[in-house]
Amino acid sequence: MKISCLIFSMLFALTVNCASAAPVDDSAVKTFSEIYQKLDSVQWGGKNIGVIIESLERLSPNAHLAATDERIILVWRDSIVGNFQKPTVGDWDSYGKITVSLIEKMRDRDNSLAALSMDEIYERAFAALMAGIDESGKYIPKKTLLNNSGNRILTSLGLTGWRDIGGEFRVGAVVKGSPADLAGVQVHDLVDQVNGRDVASMSDVEMDSVFQGLNSGTAKLHLLTPNGNRNVVLRRATIVLADADIIYRPISDTDGLLEIIIHEMTDNAANIVNEALSKYNNVSGIILDLRAAKGTDARSATKMAGLFLGAKPVMRITQTAGEDMEFVPGGDAVTDAKLVVLMSNTTSGTPEAVASAIYENGRGVLVGTPTAGNARIATHIDLSNGGALELLNKSIKSGTGISLDARGVFPIVCLSNIRSNKQQNAFFVNVINNDFKLQDFNKQNKVNVDAVRKGCPVITSGDDEDMVSAAVATQILTDKTVYNRLIAERD
Repeated sequence: MKISCLIFSMLFALTVNCASAAPVDDSAVKTFSEIYQKLDSVQWGGKNIGVIIESLERLSPNAHLAATDERIILVWRDSIVGNFQKPTVGDWDSYGKITVSLIEKMRDRDNSLAALSMDEIYERAFAALMAGIDESGKYIPKKTLLNNSGNRILTSLGLTGWRDIGGEFRVGAVVKGSPADLAGVQVHDLVDQVNGRDVASMSDVEMDSVFQGLNSGTAKLHLLTPNGNRNVVLRRATIVLADADIIYRPISDTDGLLEIIIHEMTDNAANIVNEALSKYNNVSGIILDLRAAKGTDARSATKMAGLFLGAKPVMRITQTAGEDMEFVPGGDAVTDAKLVVLMSNTTSGTPEAVASAIYENGRGVLVGTPTAGNARIATHIDLSNGGALELLNKSIKSGTGISLDARGVFPIVCLSNIRSNKQQNAFFVNVINNDFKLQDFNKQNKVNVDAVRKGCPVITSGDDEDMVSAAVATQILTDKTVYNRLIAERD
């Protein structure tokens, strides 16, 4: 190794660290070896091991990694400090040893890394490897899995932390699957403003009332992050006792409206909805609330959609470098009641496919704001250290083959453009008079997603959104002329 290192140094006129290798952490080597072996089993998410190893340079801005056909080279600023013979594919132990050596070389030269424990550094390295496959890929530590296993009660934005000496809020932990997690909030992000107010000027009681609560209101946070400043709008998760909640609202002596609130698109949620549809057989209209719904199980979502659609294509799943797999329910629809689907920017994953299927089959009216466009399904890989890898390597398309990932589903009725009672009345008058100027972006294969979202922006007041959505959905479902014209506009 020293001879090859010296030759490389002479050829490129750069300093190479040719010191004898220090003893490596065997447990870390074993974990990295296992990660590489299991990522190879899923075809590296369409990448390769060279690209994945190069992603370790995310650990420090001074590091640059190059994985060629023959070598793995670490450059620190202008000097080569690591130069390794690239192992053969399948020699995962050698790859694990090289990975640990690369991390130790970076730690020796980076004060911020040196201040961390080795467990913290390795967790950052695991996360960097997953981000090298996909920006949404994750390493989930054992403690996170334990903290969240079986947790079905969520009453907050999903983040905790503390105030720093300047009075600003430092994120200390993010609950997996929570609104904060789905929005990409990271540990160590700094929150300096909440709903336009400086955090330093807010009391702890005021902060708690924003972060936690029994309703599904929203909060706008301004974050200071290593990658720049940004705003996020998060919906507080309601208390969840089941994957779906059912509310029956009588509107006359003979019929009523059924509100179905989906929290998690699962088999259990589909069973709850099926039972409710059987129990309440005098329903003239259904509000399917997907505004805070998430899900990664294509079969459960297909089962849910089938309750309203019957045997119609719901979605297609495309795995990296693979063919589409079509999902079609096996039975008949159990209801033909009029349907309004409520959506928002936190409608994520398979619920986006359900909304799209209802739209494509002319089965209901989409109301709200554009969905998240996070239409991917995760491959979950358990590790022997108790942690897990989550690789979003399966993208969701609509039943007709339109990609929903990074695009989302767009409402026919944009709630953020209907705020006051006057605006609501004007909207419905225009619909009745057949003067509803609709531009249906769901029909377009190519669409400027950012422009559509700007034209129908996120609603930042959860209380207002709840009132407006209830009023608009009820009016659509109880006025046959309005409902039929909105359905016809889609065609």
